[in-house]
Amino acid sequence: MLTLPHGAVRTPVFMPVGTQATVKTLTPEEVQGLGAQIILGNTYHLYLRPGHDVVRTMGGLHGFQGWRKPILTDSGGFQVFSLSDISTIGEDGVEFQSHIDGSRHLFTPERVMEIERALGADIIMAFDQCPPGQSSREKATEAYERTLRWLARCRIAFDRIIAEDGDSPRQTLFPIVQGGIHPELRVASARGTLSSGDWHGIAIGGLSVGEPKPLMYEMIDVVRPELPDRLPRYLMGVGYPDDLLEAIGRGIDLFDCVAPTRNGRNGAVWITAEGQVNIKQRRFLTDAGPLDPECGCYTCRSYTRAYLRHLFVSGEGLSMRLLSIHNLHFLVNLANQARDHIIAGDYAGWSRAWLDRFAAGKAAAAKA
Repeated sequence: MLTLPHGAVRTPVFMPVGTQATVKTLTPEEVQGLGAQIILGNTYHLYLRPGHDVVRTMGGLHGFQGWRKPILTDSGGFQVFSLSDISTIGEDGVEFQSHIDGSRHLFTPERVMEIERALGADIIMAFDQCPPGQSSREKATEAYERTLRWLARCRIAFDRIIAEDGDSPRQTLFPIVQGGIHPELRVASARGTLSSGDWHGIAIGGLSVGEPKPLMYEMIDVVRPELPDRLPRYLMGVGYPDDLLEAIGRGIDLFDCVAPTRNGRNGAVWITAEGQVNIKQRRFLTDAGPLDPECGCYTCRSYTRAYLRHLFVSGEGLSMRLLSIHNLHFLVNLANQARDHIIAGDYAGWSRAWLDRFAAGKAAAAKA
């Protein structure tokens, strides 16, 4: 149980992504209705539009977007580094060009702490250097070492800002472990991070960026023994059903990913007995069954596969909402089920059976 200013979060938990102060196509009430306990906001996008000062004036993200439960904001590190062709990395920070209007900006550890404080999330992330997927040992070393130096600056700035704000809402700062796909660097990053301060949670970054899934799991296995059980562990940017269960079995507590809503907007949905399928398949043309007979979400309770297919192939916006609702509920509920089985003491057997069935259904659906 993770206790935060805007409520308690039961882990393991999946966090829907609200990049620009909204989980795409859904209202806050709908997101809460599908069982979400905490959502994520993106510092880079909110800094550029509408601006962190605007968000602060409107009562922080909670007041601005009408979400009253906990929020986590990332640091914008992944976004600015993904703009490598229009950004410049230096020891002071990252100078980047806005994807909106081409204007130039500088993110430093100190500046990011100021922005995230203005956004007002319950959990904020330290500014890190996220290397490209499957980076060389040299580039991964540079990234994790700079991340540690920036972490020290983040902590100093964070403590100063908190002291100056007095009675403002409490925030928790999470550091980020880097190291790419190199086991020895992952271990060094984890040890350096933990020795740099007394933390209340820790994140694993730089995974799910193009490396094979077995390699991602290997990196979790490598770093997990270094992370104290008292700390909630957050695997950044990971949120496919099989990845969720594999990572929970390796001790991960928090997840986020844009996949549920992005896939939903593109017609891809998760079905317990079939894996991932696309709703526009012709076999759904006259299918009167629910999207997933084992799902209790609003979409599955209310509409047939045939109708959902019709909406999607007709280009109706409602299809994006309904498929996003299902995908988000699927992951939120899967994390809840995992918690129940952890408590019951049978997680390993249950998750293995679930994963085997999901994989078999996915293989069969691919042939349909």
